[in-house]
Amino acid sequence: MTTALVWMGVAVIGGIGAVARFVVDREVSRRSSGRFPVGTMVVNISGAALLGLVAGLAFSPHIALLAGTAFCGSYTTFSTWMFETQRLAEERQTWPAAANIVVSVALGLPAAWLGQILGAHL
Repeated sequence: MTTALVWMGVAVIGGIGAVARFVVDREVSRRSSGRFPVGTMVVNISGAALLGLVAGLAFSPHIALLAGTAFCGSYTTFSTWMFETQRLAEERQTWPAAANIVVSVALGLPAAWLGQILGAHL
């Protein structure tokens, strides 16, 4: 059963995850050149690793909800990833658009797997 305290935790921790996404994306993007969405890629790959770690640690359901769904769910951003890929395609930057998909998946899946392995060994 989900309590009011857990719901409040989801709201607060989700907000922290969203702010963390904003800060990481902004700092990475500020340091990179060009229009390729490096910041979103870094956020999503690091979020995949973090979610894998959370899964590997096998927390209680409430803690998993707070760490996985609230923080990681608001930290990572599928919609921005797809929007930026679509924007690249609209700008006829076909190779960067394809690279955004391929590299994100090619790095995100191993990041989640490594996070889970690490979490299981902690």
